[in-house]
Amino acid sequence: MKLTRKMVLSRAKASELESVKKLNCWGSRLTDISICQSLPSIEVITLSVNSISSLEPVSHCLNLSELYLRKNSIPSLDELFYLKDLPRLRVLWLSENPCCGPDPRRYRMTVLRNLPSLQKLDNQSVTEEELSQALIEGEEITAAPARQASENGHAELSCELSTVDSSADMESDLLSDSMEETNKIREQLGMKPLPRDRFSSFSPRASVSSRKKRVSVPGSTLLCAQCEDRPVGALGLPTYPEAGLLAAPPENNILNAVLLLLKELDAKGLEVVQQTVGHRLQALRKPELSEER
Repeated sequence: MKLTRKMVLSRAKASELESVKKLNCWGSRLTDISICQSLPSIEVITLSVNSISSLEPVSHCLNLSELYLRKNSIPSLDELFYLKDLPRLRVLWLSENPCCGPDPRRYRMTVLRNLPSLQKLDNQSVTEEELSQALIEGEEITAAPARQASENGHAELSCELSTVDSSADMESDLLSDSMEETNKIREQLGMKPLPRDRFSSFSPRASVSSRKKRVSVPGSTLLCAQCEDRPVGALGLPTYPEAGLLAAPPENNILNAVLLLLKELDAKGLEVVQQTVGHRLQALRKPELSEER
C-alpha cells in the first residue's frame, strides 16, 4: 500500500505537507513511503509494523530526529546509507527487520558506526563505550544499495503479495503490540499489567468474517465493521460481554488500550472521559459544518 498525501494530512491533522512535524502510520500495511520526500519539516515518523523495504525517501527529511521502523521489511543494513546525512537523527528503532540478521552485536555496532549521533537505538540508550567499539567492530557503509528499476517493481509486487499472504501473522502481531502498548500505559499509571488472556476477546480473527453496517448515534452516523455474531454497542463497535468492553479495529492499538483502561475507571472518571470526548467530537465536527454552509 502506498502512503498518500491524503493519508498523511489525515493522520497528522494538517492542511499542508510542509507543516507536518509528526506522523504516525503504525500498522498500516505500507510498502511505499515515497511521499516522505515531500515532508521537509517532519521531525518524528512512526512506521513500525508495516512492509517497508527502502529508506531512500527518508533521506530528504533533514529535520528528522526520531524514526521508528520496527517490524518492517528492510532487507539490508546498506539502507543506513540513506540516514547518514540526517543531522538531527537521535532515535532509531530498527529491530525485527531482516537487516538485523542473526548477530545482534554486529548489527548494533554497524548501525552505530554509520550513525554515531544516535542517542537511542532500539529503545536502548547508546553509550560512549559502544560508539568507540563501533569504530572497530562495525562495518562502514559507503554506498547506497544497488537497485534496478525492474527489481524495484518486482520487489514491490512481491511485498504486496507477501502482505496479503501473511495477513494472519500481521493480525497476531497487532494483537501482541496492542497488549504491549496497553501494559506500558498501565505501568506508567502505577497499575499492574494485564495477562494475555484478557486480550483474547480482541483477537482480530474474531472479526475476519465481518460486514459493514450503518449505526445511528445521537448527532452522527458511523460506518462500522460489525461481527456477524456480536451485538453492536452504543459507539457502533462490536461488544464483548465476557470482557465487559467494546472492541476496536485490530490495527488501532491505541484505541484498544484506551478501551481496556476504561474498565479501571470509576463513575467520576468515566464522566470526565465522557465530557472530554464530547468536546473533542464538537471540535472535529466544526470544520464539517463550515464546509456544508
